[in-house]
Amino acid sequence: MDQSRTKKEALEKLFDPKEFLKMYYSFDSTSSEKNDILMFLLRNFFKTFILDGVKGNTLIHIGAVPSIFELLSACESFKEIIITNYMDRNCQELQKWLKKEPGAFNWTPVVKYVCELEGDRNKWAEKEEKLRRTVKQVLECDVTKFNPLTFASLPPADCLLMCHSLVGICNDLSTYRAALKNVSSLLKPGGHLLMVNGMKCSHFVVGQHKFPCLFLEKEVLEEAVKEAGYDILKFEVTPICYPDSLVEHEEISYLVASKGKGKED
Repeated sequence: MDQSRTKKEALEKLFDPKEFLKMYYSFDSTSSEKNDILMFLLRNFFKTFILDGVKGNTLIHIGAVPSIFELLSACESFKEIIITNYMDRNCQELQKWLKKEPGAFNWTPVVKYVCELEGDRNKWAEKEEKLRRTVKQVLECDVTKFNPLTFASLPPADCLLMCHSLVGICNDLSTYRAALKNVSSLLKPGGHLLMVNGMKCSHFVVGQHKFPCLFLEKEVLEEAVKEAGYDILKFEVTPICYPDSLVEHEEISYLVASKGKGKED
C-alpha cells in the first residue's frame, strides 16, 4: 500500500481535531511557551499582511490542522480566502467555526490579540465576521498528489500560506520537496509563499497519540524552497519551543518567499 495513503488513513483515524485545538491553541494572558509561539506567529502575520502590504485577490491556505489564526490579518489584505486541509475531519471542524455551530472552538481570545495588534481590541466581533465572509470555500487537499485539489478548478492564487502543513504529512525529504512543488502549482508567478515550520522536529502529541514529523533543518528547507522556484525574502527562526510533552523540536521558523516570474511548474 502507498506510504502516503497509509499515513493519511492513520491520521484520519487517530488525530482528534478538538483535542488538538484544546492542547495547542487555548490562549490566555498567562505566559507560556504555547502562547509565546502563537504571539510570535501572529505578530509576523500582522507585519506581513498589514505593515509590509502582502495583498491580492486570492489567498489559499494549505493546512494540516483545523486552525484559523493564520488568516486573521490576511482577511484584511485579500478579497477571498480558500481554506484547504489534508483531512476531512479538519474541514468539518473548520466549518463549525465558520458557520458558528455549537461546539465550535472559541478563537475569540486570539482574535482579540490580533485586533490589539491592528489598533482596536474591541473590534474582535467584526474581525470574526469579516474572516467568515472572506472565506469562500473549504476543500480537502492532498499535497502529495501532483494536482493537490483534484476536483477543484481554482484561479492561480496571489498567496499560499502553509503552517506546519507538510512536516506531519511527508515521510521523507524527497516527498517534502515534491509536495512543495505540487502546491506551488496553485500560485501565480510573482505571488507570495508564507511558511511556518517546526524545525528539527521528531514528533507531536495529540491526546494519547504520538505522530511522527519530518526532521527539517534550516539549510534543507531553504534549498527545497529555492528548488521549488522561489526567492526567499524573509526567514526568521525563534528558539521558543512547545513543551516536550507536546512537541519534540528545537525551533519555529517563519518564511516569506516570492515565486519567480516566468518559472513554470
